[in-house]
Amino acid sequence: MSLAHATMFLWTWSSLQAFEIVEKENIFRRTPCPAFLMFDNAAYLAEMSFELPCHCKPEEVLSVVWYYQKQLGSSHTKVLTDFDGRLLTEAGHVRAGSDMLVRFSIRMFSLLVYRAQPEDSGLYFCGTRKGDYFYAYDVDIQSNDGMVATFKDEGQEPVSDEYHRNLRVFTTFWEWTPCDRCGVRGEQWRIGLCYLRSPDLSPRYKKTMPDVVSCGSQAVPMKLRNMAQDHTPELQVQSCLVHCEKNGTWKGMLGIYNYLSKVGSKPQIPQVPIQFHQQKLGRGLIISCPGARPEHAVAWDKDNQQLYRTQYLIGVNRSMRVFIDHGNQLHIRLTQMSDLGIYYCWRQGVRIAGFRLGVKYQGHHPNSLWDPETRSVMELTLLAYLLLTVVFIIIQLCRCCCYCCGSCPNVSL
Repeated sequence: MSLAHATMFLWTWSSLQAFEIVEKENIFRRTPCPAFLMFDNAAYLAEMSFELPCHCKPEEVLSVVWYYQKQLGSSHTKVLTDFDGRLLTEAGHVRAGSDMLVRFSIRMFSLLVYRAQPEDSGLYFCGTRKGDYFYAYDVDIQSNDGMVATFKDEGQEPVSDEYHRNLRVFTTFWEWTPCDRCGVRGEQWRIGLCYLRSPDLSPRYKKTMPDVVSCGSQAVPMKLRNMAQDHTPELQVQSCLVHCEKNGTWKGMLGIYNYLSKVGSKPQIPQVPIQFHQQKLGRGLIISCPGARPEHAVAWDKDNQQLYRTQYLIGVNRSMRVFIDHGNQLHIRLTQMSDLGIYYCWRQGVRIAGFRLGVKYQGHHPNSLWDPETRSVMELTLLAYLLLTVVFIIIQLCRCCCYCCGSCPNVSL
């Protein structure tokens, strides 16, 4: 290649890089802010995390401030960031039920809310520290309490649409999750949220379809919202079967294992990290899958037994002692000796962790009223007092009868 061609190539490459940088810097120039502030409708399920991008802002604005109002025109407005727009929160440090002010993060002008709660529903504004708004969202966080589960393999169908004159209430489903297991029969599911169609919606709220918004949107008049409040979110589950992807690292470990087996040593190589936990008999336990979120495909196994949602999803049976909630957590109520074993956690079709559960009968900490032995002693003691009380009352009634009839023997107690 000649010097002239090389120079031309380098000049062209530098020009393309400069063009790319200019395009990245001017991304907000291509998205003008609306002259009249509108609200984008967005709906999520409780305990989910979501992101609200600030789609437009003036070029001279270097940082944004996010504001929150429960209702439009409310006198109480929360400021969700410091006035430099630098507040960061890690998702792993957020606990369920925490206040919204400790469950959000600002990154690249976008607002991230972790483990959202129904109380977080409302209006979110992207603006400046002076109170100038550029972009706004109408967020609807729907509760998972009373969530309806349907199992496609059993022929169950989603809840039918509801019609009230010009109002139609229906369920809009998300995409199916990946299969939660590989190599064996697994399950996949999709979440359905409540939406409605009506011509009586406020025109200030943007809609993905004409006259269609989520049921908890601020665009819905209170009268229509009350008519749709009984339509809860849905969860549809179906079976699936996928092959496991080959892992070169694991194949190498298997080779070492086979070699050591031939020379007489047979080590136990766990496929996933195993964490040991010892639980006292009769106590409750909640196990979470590391790094999993409610929208992830998460599955649980006990040793070689698969805990399918068709049998272990919360609400399938009211008397369930072991169940999986809608946040993908495994619950064990009143731990028994039969709960001993290793509980494996699958995330997005890959088994990632195990929990070896041990159950102890006696502990070093003081007994509480919830211990099974304490409750048994209390029940026996109360039963004995109740029996003595009944015997005493019967004897007194017999004496009264004897005195009334005049034939009572002279017996003193």
